[in-house]
Amino acid sequence: MNFYAVRVIYKYEMKRAFETIGQTFASPVLSTVLYFVVFGSAMGSHMETVTDVPYGLFIVPGLIMLTILTQSVSNASFGIFFPRFTGQIYEVLSAPISSAEIVMGYVGAAATKSFLIALIILLTAGFFVELRIAHPFWMLGFLLLTCLSFSLLGFIIGLWARDFEKLQIIPLLVITPLVFLGGSFYSIDMLPPAWQTVSLFNPVVYLISGFRWSFFELSDVSVGISLLMIGLFLLVCLGIVWWMIKTGYRLKQ
Repeated sequence: MNFYAVRVIYKYEMKRAFETIGQTFASPVLSTVLYFVVFGSAMGSHMETVTDVPYGLFIVPGLIMLTILTQSVSNASFGIFFPRFTGQIYEVLSAPISSAEIVMGYVGAAATKSFLIALIILLTAGFFVELRIAHPFWMLGFLLLTCLSFSLLGFIIGLWARDFEKLQIIPLLVITPLVFLGGSFYSIDMLPPAWQTVSLFNPVVYLISGFRWSFFELSDVSVGISLLMIGLFLLVCLGIVWWMIKTGYRLKQ
């Protein structure tokens, strides 16, 4: 394993992130603060608690998930798409490094950016509510698995997309609606029985439920099932990336 090559790609991507720090870090944090103020104040005034947790505190895990899912996909997809678009990817492919090392560099950088954003949002939320995290190590574990999984998904989208319009289709039309309907701002137990059943087909429900459990020991589905679902999603994404790299899908054309 050529860790020097992985480090070069990783450092380049992280350097690009810090050069555009306003767009990379400040923008998602500001958006989350606005969500927090609007939902926490407007809805919190009508719904004081959810499952005995103050509403302002209850939405913190959902807001973090909403941000890191979209940011992981966006960072990873743009990270691999832009070199393809400019032709710089051929310089990387001609270097004596393996496909696995390329994936580790790009996906690792995207996951790191999302992880840092999540920690910043967590610190910011502390100014609005009195945070309590029942299982901090499980919280970090769920966070890391989610960042890695959706960064891999973003890498897949970045290879699949032929233009900037297609690059935005899945994040805007698929991921964002699934997150909003996945219990980010409410518990699915509040829904009618029929809609609770429908919600269980939304994979994001399992991510948010497991992550929220690490904060309050409350979840809509079993924590074991949440871990199983995110593990399966990670394996599926790894399998698709492996196939794309092996066949050179839109990478060596």
